[in-house]
Amino acid sequence: MKILHTADWHIGKKLHKTELAEDFDLFINWLCKTIEAEKVDLLLVSGDIFDLANPSSDARRQYYRALIKMKQFKCRIILTGGNHDSPAMLDAPKEILKELNIDILGGLPEDLEDVVIPVPGKDGKTEIVVAALPFLRDADLRRAEDGENYEGRVEALKKGIQNTFFEASEICASKFPEIPALAMGHLFTAGIETSESEREIQIGNLAAFEASRFGSYFNYIALGHIHKPQRVSAAVPAFYSGSPLPLSFSERKDEKRVLLIDTNNGWEPESLPVPSFRSLLKITGNLEKLNLKLEALSEKKQLESLIEVELREENYDALKLYALDELVSNFKRDGFRIVKYRTGDKHHRKGAAQSFHEGQQLQDLQPKEVFEELIGHHEYDPETRQEIFSAFDELLEEVQRDENTAL
Repeated sequence: MKILHTADWHIGKKLHKTELAEDFDLFINWLCKTIEAEKVDLLLVSGDIFDLANPSSDARRQYYRALIKMKQFKCRIILTGGNHDSPAMLDAPKEILKELNIDILGGLPEDLEDVVIPVPGKDGKTEIVVAALPFLRDADLRRAEDGENYEGRVEALKKGIQNTFFEASEICASKFPEIPALAMGHLFTAGIETSESEREIQIGNLAAFEASRFGSYFNYIALGHIHKPQRVSAAVPAFYSGSPLPLSFSERKDEKRVLLIDTNNGWEPESLPVPSFRSLLKITGNLEKLNLKLEALSEKKQLESLIEVELREENYDALKLYALDELVSNFKRDGFRIVKYRTGDKHHRKGAAQSFHEGQQLQDLQPKEVFEELIGHHEYDPETRQEIFSAFDELLEEVQRDENTAL
């Protein structure tokens, strides 16, 4: 049997207000071709189907379109809910999808036997069994009396996850003896690399689950939640397939993939790289370097490349920040768009509340005093300094006039 493992689709995701719907459609088109070419029998999607618990109608339509496209290849599909998903929303069409040979486990059912799904082979006999465990929420794992302190609550969560996987393996062994079994899971395990786009789960990701607790019963563990593809150090092959699309600039260098298992050759998966449909670029440097790097952009992808710009100067002042704004506003290049820009942290600048002596309260100071203190940290020639203060006075006068009018 051939099994394809993917996860973290995040349908409906926006990256700095940029819709990634077209990216997902291109991925599904590629996935369908892969399913057909590789003659995949079973597709596993390990959680975070949607980016939001209450996805838009467009995101839901895209989800159902994807399922219909993949279904034409007579591939069995099993999906589980992640921490981004609403169990109730995913489970609502459960009975209809089951008629299409698609199983969905949005949340942990009351009867754990319901997560165990037999998958028949071409002869109609059960060839493999899947323990399709969705994201396990605190309510699924802890009893009211568990964990009187923080450490106790963390250990209760870990014990709850461990027990759930163990009980699922016991059901598999009891109902389907000597049948190969694999598990699906959506959780944070210890010792893995994360990106900035993964939402914290289970006490802020601090309750990192030790992979040794998965045990040794399952032949393979198909994990979701972590977007960077990687192996987990467990007693059996356990992998995060990673997200098929880059969902933040911190993932721009990740080699996105899906994992293909051919049980005739064992349980070690083959990595199938997902094509890059658009580039995420991070450009850093001083104003001169930023200009040169933006001018040198040339390689265009199928979709518009998104750019994050970070200004790094020895000393920051209002003129350089203004020049950065102008650079971004005037940037026009077909196939490229700046979606985020900021200054770096080469020299940490104090906030207004940190700029005054101990005992001074910000609310006790006049606006002009606060501005003078902040400006004092920058070096300007006398003429520029006077222009800045004149502009501030005009703005302050306008604000005060508006406040008086409102009264």
